[in-house]
Amino acid sequence: MSSNGTPLPRFLDEAKSLACIHCGLCLGSCPTYLETGNENDSPRGRIYLMRAVQEGRLPLGDATVRHIDLCLGCRACEAACPSGVHYGELLEATRDHIEHRHHRSVFQNFLRRILIERVFPHPSRMKLALWPARLLKRAEAGHLFPKFIQDSLALLPAEMSEGNLPEVSPALAKRRGRVGFVRGCVMNVMFGSTNENSIRLLNRAGYDVVTPRDQGCCGALHAHGGNLAAAREAARVNLAAFGHEPLDAIVINAAGCGSTLKEYNHLLPGDPKAAEFSAKVKDLSEFLVSAGFHNTAFTARPPAIKVTFHDACHLAHAQRITHAPRILVKAVAGANFVELPESDVCCGSAGSYNLTEPAMAERLQTRKIANILKTGANCIVSTNPGCLLQMRAGLDRAGATHIETLHLADYLVRALA
Repeated sequence: MSSNGTPLPRFLDEAKSLACIHCGLCLGSCPTYLETGNENDSPRGRIYLMRAVQEGRLPLGDATVRHIDLCLGCRACEAACPSGVHYGELLEATRDHIEHRHHRSVFQNFLRRILIERVFPHPSRMKLALWPARLLKRAEAGHLFPKFIQDSLALLPAEMSEGNLPEVSPALAKRRGRVGFVRGCVMNVMFGSTNENSIRLLNRAGYDVVTPRDQGCCGALHAHGGNLAAAREAARVNLAAFGHEPLDAIVINAAGCGSTLKEYNHLLPGDPKAAEFSAKVKDLSEFLVSAGFHNTAFTARPPAIKVTFHDACHLAHAQRITHAPRILVKAVAGANFVELPESDVCCGSAGSYNLTEPAMAERLQTRKIANILKTGANCIVSTNPGCLLQMRAGLDRAGATHIETLHLADYLVRALA
């Protein structure tokens, strides 16, 4: 009960919040705790804050919200947790509660409610919004603006291509099945050629690829930002778009989107279509390895360059996929593959985190770039657009322009060529 006697809103699943036994094994895996050493910036500390707010022991004030905002949502703690705490679900429920009850500044509301929720998930709006930003970057006029604008411009790729994806792309080898493809929002605007290469790989593996025209945003940005109602609506749109015909799998090449697509059954509990959809979702690397693509596709080695791999958080921690992408990279690089220190520590991108929390994002970017430079690699491969943009900007800032950043699909297609 609140101080005036009214019932407090219950936003957490009580059993799931009590699963945390505060053992502390998550501490060494949490990027923000590694940076600050503050217990309130650790997973167990944040769960304590969440429960204290729900039970009325702690007001939903600026200090409390600050610690929740600072969480990357990388879910590294889940992979380290011996008790199986569903931290991602607790975080999204808490953020949904916060966004309905906490007053934010005009600037933060613009970032979260307009730019992130109403522009990024809509490709046509995103292209329009990026047009002046790209002009500023080409004119090298960023220095005339505040640091936030300069950092945002640095994230834009030098080249952007919109994907030209047919609704049906036929297999290029002996036909083995039919899969759906999720083109994504940022992916198809900024990394369109990567989408084309992803479909090319699937065709080479023997699969017809269906890319429904009426699909939409996966809902990840809404769910991670505290708008679960919008995330559920996005899920319903995609369930309808991919429900027209039987598919062997639904393939996604962006780790952040993939984790949300695989959790539609949690967003829409009790909906059998959501459970069926989620069960079919496969990351591109996961699907190609299961199809044995790495065993047959690469017969000749490309010129020897040292290559390393960065684990996108929502592939490594949320989906627990770390082996499959390495199998594919090593199939090309062979002995030229080198492991990246702290490869599964977040780079600071975390969806839209580098926009809403630029200071901590920059600290983690600096940490990631230092580790990349230690490897001596000439190329770093990853599976998520945000990671690639964040690492590219960090490498450029460090003067390491000679190091390539490539999506796994682009890396593999280059080797096939």
